[in-house]
Amino acid sequence: MVRQSNSTDSLAEATRSRARFSGHGNSKGAAGYQDPDAATIQCDFLTESGCGLSVNRPEGGFPDFTIGLAWDQMVVEKESLFGLLRTKKLQNVDLDLGCLYELADGTRGALQPFGRTFGALDAPPFIQLSGDEREGDEEGDDECMTISGKNWDRIKRVVFYVYIYDGAPHWASLRPQIHVRIPGENPMIVTLRTSRSELALCALAGIENVRGGLRLSNYTEYYPGHAEMDRAFGFGLEWEEGEKVPAAR
Repeated sequence: MVRQSNSTDSLAEATRSRARFSGHGNSKGAAGYQDPDAATIQCDFLTESGCGLSVNRPEGGFPDFTIGLAWDQMVVEKESLFGLLRTKKLQNVDLDLGCLYELADGTRGALQPFGRTFGALDAPPFIQLSGDEREGDEEGDDECMTISGKNWDRIKRVVFYVYIYDGAPHWASLRPQIHVRIPGENPMIVTLRTSRSELALCALAGIENVRGGLRLSNYTEYYPGHAEMDRAFGFGLEWEEGEKVPAAR
């Protein structure tokens, strides 16, 4: 099996190819963004890398819960000839949500739209990716994952990553967020405060099964490609050139 190229260009070309194949490539996902500085929002924010939140196992176990991706529309300012006029417009940018997972029995794998690996709720990995469903001016998340609450004990850990597949990675302008929504709990939102404009892939958040409860962490770590991210988190998957998605182990 051929291993993934380590270059940012390889990641960008692979994702552009997926966009051409699927017809997907318009601006999406802005409506769900939540401002962590707005005092009226009833959410728990993780705004710094390394911080975390824990949720105890409810009596009777967890219900199904969702992991959503939201971001801010990016506004680009342009100057006219001789700098006489400045205009602002929304730039079409699309992000994709993916995850690396490890189950309690040691099975490891990845889910993401590119490669069409969407998972399942009632069978391993007990995680299902929705795919792209919403336009940027609609309410809610563009993409989300649902995690099977009744099978939570069969999941060990999940790392959620976000990547840009067309244009420069303007993370500071896009401000992507991971929204964790567990029924009966305040929404937990992971948002980045630092950015790396030369890298198009960010491992933004992770959840772990800790004695039956859930631990959410803010990672905000950037990588040139999936293989480098995989090695950093110790999943040990094989990544094929062009595919970016391995077979489960």
